Amino acid sequence: MRVISTLINFIDRFTEVTGRAVSWLTILMVGLVVAVVVMRYFLDTGSIALQELVTYLHATVFMLGIAFTLKRGGHVRVDIFYRQLSAQKKALVDVLGGLLFLIPVTGLVFVTSWDYVMASWAIAETSAENTGLPYIYLLKTLMLLMPIALLLQGIAEVLKSALTLAGLAHSDGSSFESDGSESSSIEPIL
Repeated sequence: MRVISTLINFIDRFTEVTGRAVSWLTILMVGLVVAVVVMRYFLDTGSIALQELVTYLHATVFMLGIAFTLKRGGHVRVDIFYRQLSAQKKALVDVLGGLLFLIPVTGLVFVTSWDYVMASWAIAETSAENTGLPYIYLLKTLMLLMPIALLLQGIAEVLKSALTLAGLAHSDGSSFESDGSESSSIEPIL
């Protein structure tokens, strides 16, 4: 039990730290968009590299922020029936959804992206534009990092729900330790 709680807490902390760090990129992205607009419409100049950098940042925020969104319960779900379920039934739905959909899909994305990303690395793929960024292979690497991060958080969410099903976690997400004491370090499932 303690090992599972430690694993869940480690994954949750990792996801929280990476999610918060990546979220700051949105401010940089907004600043770059403003710079591109000012350059284009007021200074009659442009920068393909800056425009591509905005795209890179946008991709990074979404691809690396997806696990953070899962942890925070921000993904879209059909809530018509789910919200009316008890904590135990929600946990069952979450375990089944994680095991039958989330984990297999993250594996599929990783496996199907592997050759594509490796081919990009093999040729050190660059932008098609002469003045663009020379790091397309780094951007494509996000296609491997995203399913890894999502898989890790998916495992944590499945474990949290499994603890709830086993009666080892309260409906608020706190768990019972093996010595009978309570630990509130596990965040809520919802």
